[in-house]
Amino acid sequence: MNAQYGFINRAGKLAIPAQFASAKTFSEGLAPVSVNGKWGYVDSKGRLIVTPQFDVADPFRDGLALVGIGAQLGYIERDGKFAINPQFTGAGSFEEGLAPVLSGQNWGFIDHDGKMVIAPRFTEADSFSDGLALIRMGDRYGYVDKSGRLAIQPRFMAAGDFGDGLADVLVGNNYGYIDKSGKLVIPAQFDFAGQFFDGLARAAIQNRFGFIDRHGRFEINPQFDRAGNFSHGLAPVWIADHQGYIDRSGRFIWNPAA
Repeated sequence: MNAQYGFINRAGKLAIPAQFASAKTFSEGLAPVSVNGKWGYVDSKGRLIVTPQFDVADPFRDGLALVGIGAQLGYIERDGKFAINPQFTGAGSFEEGLAPVLSGQNWGFIDHDGKMVIAPRFTEADSFSDGLALIRMGDRYGYVDKSGRLAIQPRFMAAGDFGDGLADVLVGNNYGYIDKSGKLVIPAQFDFAGQFFDGLARAAIQNRFGFIDRHGRFEINPQFDRAGNFSHGLAPVWIADHQGYIDRSGRFIWNPAA
């Protein structure tokens, strides 16, 4: 509102006045907010719990939040104190007890103590999801488990995170879904495919987005110009540049607005 960010509650009422230069999503009771060019954290009442002091800040995950001072990234606890000092030039959020970090030229994974538990040998790495983490070796994507074992060999030109036991992968010119054994269980038939959330995933055919179930069937027919993931039973969708929200039946809860 008036170029400032605040927060609304689930009823759509303003819960924290729009007063921040920028803001990110609440997670684990806190949200990153930007004040005078620095990032800190507020609670659900809008009180600054962590003083703005960071150059970058992400939402809390697994009890820690990724923050940056200058070009160095580290992790803080809820009181703002560093649990893992800034030392990485690349890093991702903790998920399922581990976080991807860049060490030298390669990515590996650390635990909550900052110990490197999966040696840095990947060209790229994402946070863990559903027990596996997306990694890239050279120009191919695969998946690693928490022991560091390649659970699915890197063989895909593009791939996404696991959700509900499935992950989107590019096969030829189209996207389909594999299970945790690496078997293609939903044929590659989509122009775009996203991660499963709450049993549904956004997918596109002929540049129209809808939502499929775990069998690859469209539960909400492709009809939108863009779509986001379901969360708390709602998903954002766009018709041209107008955004609205639908429920799991595909019914508009908030009609598209500019």
